[in-house]
Amino acid sequence: MQETQLLIVDDEKAILHMLTTILKREEFKYIDTAHTAEDALTLCQTKRYDLILLDVMLPNRSGFEICPLIRETTDAPIFFLTARSTDLDKLSGFALGADDYITKPFNPLEVVARVKAHLRRHTGKISHTSQTFYQYGQIHVNTLSGEVTVNGRTVELPAQVYLLLLFFCKHPNQLFSKSQLYEKVWGEEFLGEDNTVMVHISKLREKIEDTPSKPYHLITVRGLGYKFISDGSKHGHS
Repeated sequence: MQETQLLIVDDEKAILHMLTTILKREEFKYIDTAHTAEDALTLCQTKRYDLILLDVMLPNRSGFEICPLIRETTDAPIFFLTARSTDLDKLSGFALGADDYITKPFNPLEVVARVKAHLRRHTGKISHTSQTFYQYGQIHVNTLSGEVTVNGRTVELPAQVYLLLLFFCKHPNQLFSKSQLYEKVWGEEFLGEDNTVMVHISKLREKIEDTPSKPYHLITVRGLGYKFISDGSKHGHS
């Protein structure tokens, strides 16, 4: 199956980085980014995309202005990303050819769920390596909705804690050092003295373990790193 091609257009580098990181964690490998309307138009004229995320407030020309131009070259779903949240703005966006309208600040997990839903309806595909459901003991993860349940109860996870859990779900019973986790989950180089991974491991244990101080699934391998045990057979490690 041909790989899904995505385009993200936003003049804020932090948003581009966040969306690119989280979508790649969901196995979307082919993602282009653009900072300006002109760059977006050029890319849309030269490449075929399955879905486009388009910021409204771009320098020089707005997303509202270029959406009809993009629509002339593709029938792919177009999502507006914008801080303009009035009903009139939303109606204008849909009238210009958009398929969805996401207001800032947004939950990145909701964006992923909407992207997958539109791709299923529009192309009948999402990335062929993407698994939509994980179950390890009492832990259930639905990647389409971003929902996590433990012992039948829904638990709310901050975005980065969810991404950490998702990474472990995709790599059960494998040992990862702090630096490996930071580079793979956060997408940045590990600087050595950062406690980010430890803090998020602790937060994740509080959400998924019956007794966080004696974790059943997410164990520490002393001096080496962390491992997510799929069957919980290493009960009592910390």
